[in-house]
Amino acid sequence: MAQKGVQLDLETFSCSICLDLLKDPVAVPCGHSYCMNCIKTHWDKEEEKTIYSCPQCRQTFPVRPVLLKSTMLAVLVEELKKTGLQAAPADHCYAGPEDVACDVCTERKLKACKSCLQCLASFCEKHLQLHFEVASWKKHKLVEPSKKLQENVCSRHDEVMKMFCRTDQQSICYLCSVDEHKGHDTVSAAAERTEKQRELEVSRQNIQQRIQDREKDVKLLQQEVEDINGSADKAVEGSEKIFTEMIRLMEKRRSDVKQQVRSQQQTEVSRVRELQEKLEQEITELKRRDAELEKLSHTQDHNQFLHDYPSLSPLCESTHSSSINIRPLRFFEDVTAAVSEVRDKLEDVLREKWTNISQRVTEVDVLLSQPENMTRADFLQYSCDITLDPNTANTYLLLSDGNRKVTNTAQQQSYSSHPDRFTVLYQVLSPESLTGRCYWELKRGGGVRVAVAYKNISRTGGTESGFGFNDKSWALYCDNNSYIFYYNSVNTPVSGPPSSRVGVYLDHKAGILSFYSISETMTLLHRVQTTFTQPLHAGLWINIGSSAELCKLK
Repeated sequence: MAQKGVQLDLETFSCSICLDLLKDPVAVPCGHSYCMNCIKTHWDKEEEKTIYSCPQCRQTFPVRPVLLKSTMLAVLVEELKKTGLQAAPADHCYAGPEDVACDVCTERKLKACKSCLQCLASFCEKHLQLHFEVASWKKHKLVEPSKKLQENVCSRHDEVMKMFCRTDQQSICYLCSVDEHKGHDTVSAAAERTEKQRELEVSRQNIQQRIQDREKDVKLLQQEVEDINGSADKAVEGSEKIFTEMIRLMEKRRSDVKQQVRSQQQTEVSRVRELQEKLEQEITELKRRDAELEKLSHTQDHNQFLHDYPSLSPLCESTHSSSINIRPLRFFEDVTAAVSEVRDKLEDVLREKWTNISQRVTEVDVLLSQPENMTRADFLQYSCDITLDPNTANTYLLLSDGNRKVTNTAQQQSYSSHPDRFTVLYQVLSPESLTGRCYWELKRGGGVRVAVAYKNISRTGGTESGFGFNDKSWALYCDNNSYIFYYNSVNTPVSGPPSSRVGVYLDHKAGILSFYSISETMTLLHRVQTTFTQPLHAGLWINIGSSAELCKLK
């Protein structure tokens, strides 16, 4: 009952010197109370100055006051201890210079545990209780302690900014929306936060996908290093045995070949390791960036989130690791074969075949030319003249312009029956098969899925026959607002500048498939590194009312 009747702050019964509950409390002439030992020790230090003062109010006394124990205060403190009142908060519970302090605490302030976006104040655990007890306060928005609450207040109207102006890209209050921002595109701060949060998640997905891709490439490159070294060692060993048999006649040539192989080995290993280092650096940067985005995504204060969001530095352009060409391991074996021929024909063969040996060494090229370093002019040297096959076109697709243009008219065409025709989905394939390096471009109007597919893709099924919804096709969906890559029913959002012109680069042997946005510049949208097991055909899926035209590049 005593505990229920006394609702005083612990600081009332604490010594301001030791910050603990009073022990042997005494009162000095000004009325303030202290532990007897604490005030004695304090005054002992002032003896040299012959001045005695109160540590709290600084009132001075001409002579040292006689200290008598305050019996009533001592009894009250003991009773409070019995009712469950604990000692004053430890020092770490009080707010320091870097902490957010409770706005309600008087004298020494405790650390705030929450900030209220409605009250625009921060509260310690004790003073926060009203937000859980008072019905009207229970609806207040509580967030982690913040020193920037005043940034949520409109400097013009002194109102909490609960809205966001998309026109001016700034937080505003309700009065702003009917005043200087009247007629602007305004939404609630929560709605804008939700939209930005979606963008943030898409960015994180892209980053995480890039991390996975780069880690996969790093492993492939490491394997390439091992294979290069192993093949080079075998070539050197084989050459050494052959040249040993030729002794004097081949002594000079043996040194030359050994030096060339080792030099080329060092060059190739250096190239691979350099790219490997770049990819590892990019992975580190992407992980750091992902951590930043994750931290921002957990910000509870909408306005703080919106304030910090634009300040994020744009993600650096991907280095786009080179595509690894997985070929039969024949790095330096041709050198050994060439040396064997030299051994059989001695000096005459040396004169005729020496150039051949040197060429075989320098032809070792693990990394193919890197598409990210190629210009549009470079791609155009691989341009292919691609058309569309009427025998594969869905009956609602109209082909024109020499079978280069396709339009979804939503009206059935009078095509003859053919086993290659897509009967359900609005799709069409090219008659040309693609097996080498090919590049083509198309102009689109509306929603189009640009694809490559094996010829044996299903023609009569439903969704499972769609480009990108099986393991026989790869597709990039393009419309005026977004890009999405599809493979085997998995969709991956793709970021990039919108364009009505799309470029496609295929290196069948290397397993590279790349899509580009073509405008004044050429921007990589998405790249696939895989293994193609059959010849490919270009494909198009056309939305109702949309069209696409294959461009003449030659």
